[in-house]
Amino acid sequence: MRIDILTLFPDMFNGVFEESIIKRAIESGKVNINLINFRDYTDDPHNKVDDTPFGGGAGMVLMCQPIYDCIEDIKTDDSIVVLLTPDGEVYKQEMAKKFTSAKHLILICGHYEGFDERIRKLCDYEISIGDYVLTGGEIPAMVLVDSITRLLPGVITEESYINDSFQDNLLDYPTYTKPRVFRDMEVPEVLVSGDHKKIDLWRKEESIKRTKERRPDLLEK
Repeated sequence: MRIDILTLFPDMFNGVFEESIIKRAIESGKVNINLINFRDYTDDPHNKVDDTPFGGGAGMVLMCQPIYDCIEDIKTDDSIVVLLTPDGEVYKQEMAKKFTSAKHLILICGHYEGFDERIRKLCDYEISIGDYVLTGGEIPAMVLVDSITRLLPGVITEESYINDSFQDNLLDYPTYTKPRVFRDMEVPEVLVSGDHKKIDLWRKEESIKRTKERRPDLLEK
């Protein structure tokens, strides 16, 4: 998979993509991530990529020309273009799984007060990572890359994510490790019983219980 990220602040991604699972995925060739500063595409003599909004108002708005030229330069027949915006569809695990089949993702990071409305016409998806506002789309782009990359074949074992939260609209079950007793808190007896059928049943029941308590809206689905 190839992922191109259009951003004015490529250095923000350095630490995130140079550690842990994403780093290993890059090194093994499972994913190719490119950071593109779309300021390089502006035709403004002063390297401007934003301007004041028509009709007045606070802040600066990203201009069409640099982003259009950048997308037209890198887009192929296999590309899926994603705009990261607070008013987009809220990101879900199902979307992460869907994007793993893409050959080429292009993520556009907004910034400043927003972007020219005509930029939306370039995009196949508009995505938000939650009902709050950030200073730009860089952190949401990191979220998408992380959630998608870990699901690519061969990046981690299937067993590591098959029971993740939000699989089958359920939260994950409780997990424990050594010691068996810590400050008078004991690991549930069933988990050390060796009876894998009972363990599977307990985990399913606990997953449903936790979802009912914390995210009943998921059960309604």
